Amino acid sequence: MPRPTTAQITYGSVTVVFSTLAMLLLSQTSSGVGIAVIALAALGLGLLVAVTVPLPKQPKAPAARSVPVVSSAEGRVPEQRDAVRAAPVLADSVREPTR
Repeated sequence: MPRPTTAQITYGSVTVVFSTLAMLLLSQTSSGVGIAVIALAALGLGLLVAVTVPLPKQPKAPAARSVPVVSSAEGRVPEQRDAVRAAPVLADSVREPTR
């Protein structure tokens, strides 16, 4: 279950406080049972509001780019492997510069 966002906590808490005050003032109850019922109703309303707050939209993942496949036999990209086959270089034809 994901953690609640700051907006969800804020809206839910504000709803609980204001709905409790409003219901206590409107009902003018002074009994312990009445206050407990109002408090539970306010908590339920606050929970409902917190759950229905829209969540922020997640950023979309960037589109996957195609990556050239590396040949495991030669360790080269296939296009490079084909170019090497077309023009092979012999190890003895490459010489170090002389001084």
